[in-house]
Amino acid sequence: MINQEKCVRYSFCADFQAQMVKLYQQGKSRSELVRQYDLTPSALDRCISQSNKSGSVKTKDTHTPEQNELIA
Repeated sequence: MINQEKCVRYSFCADFQAQMVKLYQQGKSRSELVRQYDLTPSALDRCISQSNKSGSVKTKDTHTPEQNELIA
């Protein structure tokens, strides 16, 4: 029988995400941030991508008004 463990998904508060983006924009390397703050590369990339697209790291700010209505 295969041992199946549940993956734990972490979510980071918007303040933490904004701080990571700020550090990245100030020149701290992606690999350094991942190592120093024990992040996955994809989590950091998602924060940076969201910030670049919408100017915010908050997921709700990346949705269209129609998507927000469906979620609510």
